[in-house]
Amino acid sequence: MNDLERFFEANTDRLIHKWRHYFEIYDRHFARFRGQSPHVVEFGVSQGGSMRMWKDYFGAGATIHGVDINPHCKQFEEDGVHIHIGDQENRAFLRELAQRIPKIDILIDDGGHTMGQQIATFEELFPRIDANGVYLCEDMHTSYWPDWGGGYRKQGSFVEYTKLLIDKLNAWHSMEPDKLAVDDFTRSAHSMHFYDSIVAIEKRPMVAPSHSMTGNASIPAYEPPGGVQKMGLIERLVKRR
Repeated sequence: MNDLERFFEANTDRLIHKWRHYFEIYDRHFARFRGQSPHVVEFGVSQGGSMRMWKDYFGAGATIHGVDINPHCKQFEEDGVHIHIGDQENRAFLRELAQRIPKIDILIDDGGHTMGQQIATFEELFPRIDANGVYLCEDMHTSYWPDWGGGYRKQGSFVEYTKLLIDKLNAWHSMEPDKLAVDDFTRSAHSMHFYDSIVAIEKRPMVAPSHSMTGNASIPAYEPPGGVQKMGLIERLVKRR
């Protein structure tokens, strides 16, 4: 049991609602920020319990920004916790929010969970996350729920949207630049981690990957029967150099 789970289990204060397998995932991606005075943004304030959970987990120097459409959530502001009221799907509001929050180390999307909200939030704010920060969207199971705009393999669901980001992550290796080219996401995303109902994206400034070889080749390249040359991976890499 990690510290987030311990806080959750001992909580008798404001309501916190979390799927239990999330705590391990949070700790895996957020532990390195503990005690580092991070700036954390969470969409979805609800009853305010998670604001205090994050404050306890990250330490006294952390700044927590909660975002919710419910104006009553404003009452949960306290030292180190700022509450912003607005519509998560409103891109103008998201751009204004980005101006109000000078730095984002971690962004947690636990907001309204509709496809439009998740996509708008990612597109507007992922570029504003620190170059070594983390983006995490939870409750992605709504991508399979029609009432939230989802459906199995439905175009426009957030799960299908993030599948396309896998291509962008690997765009350095594209041989069809007119279809798949390196872009800002490719240059800023180090890794993507998919879990049950969660995607976490770790940011890091990226450059085109390089490869090298050591040792000596001892066998010739294989040419299969029939004379059709099936170039191996090593030969392909050498040819592209």
